[in-house]
Amino acid sequence: MTTRTAAAAARATVYGYPRQGQHRELKKAVEGYWKGRVTADALRATAADLRRSNWRQLAEAGLHEVPTGDFSYYDHVLDTSVMVGAIPDRHRAAVDSDRLDGYFAMARGTQDVAPLEMTKWFDTNYHYLVPELGPDTVFTADSTQQVAELREALAIGLTARPVLVGPITYLLLAKPAPGVAADLEPLTLLDRLLPVYASVLADLRAAGAAWVQLDEPALVQDRTPAELNAAARAYRELGGRTDRPKLLVASYFDRLGEALPVLAKAPVEGLALDFTGTAAANLEALAAVGGLPGKRLVAGVVDGRNVWVADLAKSLTTLGTLLGLADRVDVAASCSLLHVPLDATAERDIDPQILRWLAFARQKTAEVVTLARGLSHGTSAITAELAANRADLASRAESPLTRDPAVRARTGAVSAADTRRSRPYAERAAAQHAHLGLPLLPTTTIGSFPQTAELRTARADLRAGRIDTADYEERVKAEVREVIAFQEKAGLDLLVHGEPERNDMVQYFAEQLTGYLATRHGWVQSYGTRYVRPPVLAGDISRPAPMTVRWTTYAQSLTHRPVKGMLTGPVTMLAWSFVRDDQPLGETARQVALALRDEVGDLEAAGTSVIQVDEPALRETLPLRAADHAGYLAWATEAFRLSTSGVRPDTQIHTHMCYAEFGDIVRAIDDLDADVISLEAARSHMQVARELAAHGYPREAGPGVYDIHSPRVPSAEEAADLLRTGLRAIPAERLWVNPDCGLKTRGWPETRASLENLVAAARTVRGELPAS
Repeated sequence: MTTRTAAAAARATVYGYPRQGQHRELKKAVEGYWKGRVTADALRATAADLRRSNWRQLAEAGLHEVPTGDFSYYDHVLDTSVMVGAIPDRHRAAVDSDRLDGYFAMARGTQDVAPLEMTKWFDTNYHYLVPELGPDTVFTADSTQQVAELREALAIGLTARPVLVGPITYLLLAKPAPGVAADLEPLTLLDRLLPVYASVLADLRAAGAAWVQLDEPALVQDRTPAELNAAARAYRELGGRTDRPKLLVASYFDRLGEALPVLAKAPVEGLALDFTGTAAANLEALAAVGGLPGKRLVAGVVDGRNVWVADLAKSLTTLGTLLGLADRVDVAASCSLLHVPLDATAERDIDPQILRWLAFARQKTAEVVTLARGLSHGTSAITAELAANRADLASRAESPLTRDPAVRARTGAVSAADTRRSRPYAERAAAQHAHLGLPLLPTTTIGSFPQTAELRTARADLRAGRIDTADYEERVKAEVREVIAFQEKAGLDLLVHGEPERNDMVQYFAEQLTGYLATRHGWVQSYGTRYVRPPVLAGDISRPAPMTVRWTTYAQSLTHRPVKGMLTGPVTMLAWSFVRDDQPLGETARQVALALRDEVGDLEAAGTSVIQVDEPALRETLPLRAADHAGYLAWATEAFRLSTSGVRPDTQIHTHMCYAEFGDIVRAIDDLDADVISLEAARSHMQVARELAAHGYPREAGPGVYDIHSPRVPSAEEAADLLRTGLRAIPAERLWVNPDCGLKTRGWPETRASLENLVAAARTVRGELPAS
């Protein structure tokens, strides 16, 4: 590769970094603040220390430009709502009274005021707070946070680039506020919003920003001509101002498609594009529009969403091709590193040979720096790094962990008959109702009950050897007994064992399946202070032994009411893991589905009459481009049916989904052929019930009446009102009553009160139904 001149030397950067700290210091400080154990000043000090630590790590690793504004106490979209003054009326008093408490009230709600709706950030497992807008929304600029964080970075001598959610993406992510006509298009508010963005940009320039990044990932989705015209107009207006820093418009997660020429022509100084996965199509598209003459291109050539080491030689080839398509080419990860864990070297339990295959945020930063050096000075400058990288890639490709002939033979033998139930739904429903004998509007929960401090301590004590397995299992049994006793006393109809033995709904199963790797410190933010440790899907999948039968049958032995078996579905097992990138996702899903099919069969054989296979990630994993939907949904729904279709007609199969836009996949939900589905609906005011009805969904459904991601306890009348709304869309003989999601993150006092109110609501509404 030709060495570039010093003036054009490639710079290394990233768009964002994990927020939590090495030991999840931010989570502990925020939750301590909520509980009154940490002061506001102490919380702010912890946050400032974490920001400075992140910036110093990035600078010491060799980044030439660090991001600011990517840090958040809870969510960066919520931060944007604060920045533009889009505070819902119901939260205005709280925000005016105390800025920090009002911020958390918008995120979590209070006993008297509901929070903002929450849903998935594009096709990731990160959740954002949905902006609420209306025709009377008045935007006002508040750049306090963005300016303060920029000044913090500049004060320690760093070159910093503030990162903001762009105006088009912000409006496209928004929804009409409650009480506002549902057909309101938030994008019609663009003319009101742009002056606010212009004011923030001017403030950042005055504070010392040379560049500001405006993230527009919504433009990688299919967009109408009107939306593309709005994007062109937005960047003509912002780019045409003289009181602004240079603008870098960023997209990621997929190819830009028809939005690329719009942004290429915009009067901005740079574009940041993803060149990984399906977004590799951006390379050809960029050449087709004539490149970016006179502009800066930040090339995302290191996958920011998965944990495998990059193919450095392949990335350098891409970068070399890009050199002729822009005035300058800099190097980055494909998106914010928020979506990967912090540091692979912290993992002590993974075989060192396998650890060589993994790159977390710190390792990806090093890859970006290496590629920038190679692009600037030629491959001779990174000979050692390229040799080590080739060895790591070969080690993974040649490992026996990655291929199991028996697994591959079994997946190859799957037939269409294996993916269909033996009887149509109407016959199954009659058999299940006769077998289970449940009332109209049956009540249940999604699966998990509060994971108490005592349970977490017992799990830690077991790992540390302070207690033995027998002692730990006695503690778990005691928790199961308490959960069953409470549900019977509260009057729930279909019970669960509460999952006290499970650390996470994916990790628990991953630790019992071949082919998965579990991390100890691989925490990734899901929402707010909720962090998960996605396992790594490294090889072929099989199930050596039953995983859940023992605890489900123990719970059933304690009650005469039916107890659900609880499993995580194949798509979610992939979506909430770091998946293989060396074979099609559909092939991996089929392997997981067969392992789960074995578990479903063993649960049924042990006497379990209701089995729930959760697929909350089915919508989340939907490709961002409509052209890719059919192929994905074909293998995703087939994998679910392969997991569940081997049971008798009178065994009732449930599934669960939450916090996503379900209207896009109602047909796929139907194709799952589950007998009952439970879905999040409380924050979205039963929208999903209406969507199911509009589709003519013929099976049973439980749209949630209790928002479990808020600490507030809904009253019995509030739950009853939601239930009545659900009944306007779904007939009583097919409607279930349940919370939005599992109760793992809630405390026992609020759980007891909320479920008692839920049961009371069901009884009230049953009494209102006409006599049959």
